[in-house]
Amino acid sequence: MLLALEVLQIIAPVILLAGVGFAWAWLGFEYKVQFVTRLTMNLSVPALIFTALIKTEIDPEALRITAFAATLAYIGVAVALAVFLRIAGYNIRTFLAPLVFGNTGNLGLPLAFFAFGQAGFDYAVVVFAVMAFLSFTIGVWLVSGKASPVNAIKQPIVWATVLGSLFLANGWGLPTWGLNTLELLGQIAIPLMLITLGVAITRLKPASLGRAFGLSFLKLLICVVVPAGIGLWLGLPPVAFAALVVQVATPVAVTSYMLAEKYEADPDEVAGLVVVSTLLSVVAIPLILAFVL
Repeated sequence: MLLALEVLQIIAPVILLAGVGFAWAWLGFEYKVQFVTRLTMNLSVPALIFTALIKTEIDPEALRITAFAATLAYIGVAVALAVFLRIAGYNIRTFLAPLVFGNTGNLGLPLAFFAFGQAGFDYAVVVFAVMAFLSFTIGVWLVSGKASPVNAIKQPIVWATVLGSLFLANGWGLPTWGLNTLELLGQIAIPLMLITLGVAITRLKPASLGRAFGLSFLKLLICVVVPAGIGLWLGLPPVAFAALVVQVATPVAVTSYMLAEKYEADPDEVAGLVVVSTLLSVVAIPLILAFVL
């Protein structure tokens, strides 16, 4: 009973804030999803990542091992899903990237913060940074059919990660006024991302919900087993292990739908994955939290 109450307290803010966005859109109020997404991904989230890295009290070596574990986890998930999609005859260009790269920003970061505190959030930021870099390179290449290393280099999230890592490794700091400004900017990211998630779900037009359910369930299974196995193998600290599993196991991201629409990679199929996997996560996330807590 106590564990169930603890899990409920963790996921309640996430569900309520996403519900605010859902209700806002359902009532017909204007909400510029692309503008807010651009604001958070290019300004607020980079500030959040940078300040989290330079302020963390976690041993840099533990963060490096977590980054290594996250890289191995995403490679393992990608290989497992690619094999299944190839055997099943599904279009890898349409399905692989959305199934591999979950909603670690809009959903994973808030969950890690509410569930594991500041230390868990710091580990989750590292996993998110690894995912973002892989998504902007390999992910975009898979969806578009074009290699895009230059596109990744241009992303503020990548630079925030690199600079934050340099500051952390060298023990550098910022003037108080500069740090306070970046922290204030980063604080808007989590509520905005959750509200945007709720708004975006109301605007999706899913197709093939039966197939979406099967693939979403498979994604959930693989994205729990693979990072859990890698985390145990590498001996990650308990909080890092929990943050890794929760981040990798997040549902399909709304940004995957936006990419599919941009590059004409069956966006309705991806919309189905977003909707079904997000609904499935309402049941799955409490079970995952109960497993890692």
